Amino acid sequence: MNRIAIAIIAALLWSGAMFGAGWAWRGDRAEGATSKQEAGAALGALAGEQAARTTEHQQAGAAQQAGDKATTREDKIDADFDARIAAAVAGRDSELGRVRRLWAGCETDRLSGGAAAAAEAAEQDRLRGASAARIVRACELAQSERDEAVDRYQALRQPAEVTP
Repeated sequence: MNRIAIAIIAALLWSGAMFGAGWAWRGDRAEGATSKQEAGAALGALAGEQAARTTEHQQAGAAQQAGDKATTREDKIDADFDARIAAAVAGRDSELGRVRRLWAGCETDRLSGGAAAAAEAAEQDRLRGASAARIVRACELAQSERDEAVDRYQALRQPAEVTP
């Protein structure tokens, strides 16, 4: 074989090898760019998910605090109710005394009926006092539930306003 043919064949083999190496390098670069884009998209999705979780945790914490405040208020109302019932039974509650006097005003003509009528009026007076205490408790519980609903609404709405 002559030298020129060997040089041409060697040049063709060298060119083929370089073409193959370039093709492989180009493919590796394309895969690298694609993986970088996928990694960037995954990081963006992760950041969004973490922000959503943070917001959810803040809202859940605020709702829990509102629930705890409502439970505390309800416990206070129940304790106050028990104290008012005890005071009404003992005839010592000043708030209920005014209502009791108003309701007792319509019973004045029955008081002249003797000791039995007086005992009956006293029992009805005690029942009216207990009834008034239950009415006051129901009003306080309704107010507490309203306050709890407002607190929960504000707790859920407040982080939503901060988030862009």
